[in-house]
Amino acid sequence: MQLNFNNGISNIGIPVIGICAAGSNAGKTTLITQLIPALAQKGIRSSVIKHAHHRFDIDHPGKDSYRIREAGAVQTLIASNLRWALMTERQRTPDKDVELDLAELLGQIDIRYADIILVEGFKSAAIPKIEVYRADINLPLLAPNDSNIIAVAADTAIEVKVPVLDLNEIPTITDFIMQYMRR
Repeated sequence: MQLNFNNGISNIGIPVIGICAAGSNAGKTTLITQLIPALAQKGIRSSVIKHAHHRFDIDHPGKDSYRIREAGAVQTLIASNLRWALMTERQRTPDKDVELDLAELLGQIDIRYADIILVEGFKSAAIPKIEVYRADINLPLLAPNDSNIIAVAADTAIEVKVPVLDLNEIPTITDFIMQYMRR
């Protein structure tokens, strides 16, 4: 699936907005965890796709689902009356570890449960993105070289050709996203 955007709405039917930065520890997760309840207060249900840079596990040794997955199940769905999670083991080539395509991941989100998808990381993806910039982290700005960045959420005054939002003003960033969704 290739992603296309028409007035900010993805071809999967709901807006997709990335939250990115040039590197780690800029505050992407913090911003997303603040945006989710702020958007919820405005009646917007958020789903999130988060990029992980290393091997991770959501299951734990000794649990039945872990044992099933470790035994070789390609997919393991864990379900309770409160939530369910689907783990899919990807085939890897011996010589390189290929990144999963964001469009493939977006296809896994059930848009019946969401009004927007926030994507953490995937800084090279061709999706509308808000860049997180903190001066004390000393990372370069992506916005001057990425036409997909629609705003920068910064903790200091900066000069870029897109709107600069105060990183500490979640209502302002939320309003920006709401306006973007309405376009």
